[in-house]
Amino acid sequence: QVQLVESGGGLVQPGGSLRLSCAASGRSFSTYAAGWFRQAPGKEREFVAVISWNGRTDYADSVKGRFTISRDNVKSMVYLQMNSLKPEDTANYYCAAGSRRYVDLSRLDAYDYWGQGTQVTVSS
Repeated sequence: QVQLVESGGGLVQPGGSLRLSCAASGRSFSTYAAGWFRQAPGKEREFVAVISWNGRTDYADSVKGRFTISRDNVKSMVYLQMNSLKPEDTANYYCAAGSRRYVDLSRLDAYDYWGQGTQVTVSS
């Protein structure tokens, strides 16, 4: 069992930056892939970024070059550094963890555990 708690959301102006954090508790978190997803009002939850158990990263095209995912397995933390934020980045951001290997980690069903989310609002 893994519990995930996100933090770091808030209101930021376009062009600004935020760093989201996800604190994980439970055994063997270092063996899990960790992903970030987001959901805007009236829209489906979508993939943002993932970091696998071996440190490989992948990003949605909409955030490539602006967002960076990282993890600290000693602290059981996952981070999402978001730069050059745009109004269309406004959403509730969720952290997820999954133990399956050789699956498409951009899919929601690749993940076993989810946090409650943290709201990011990009507006002037």
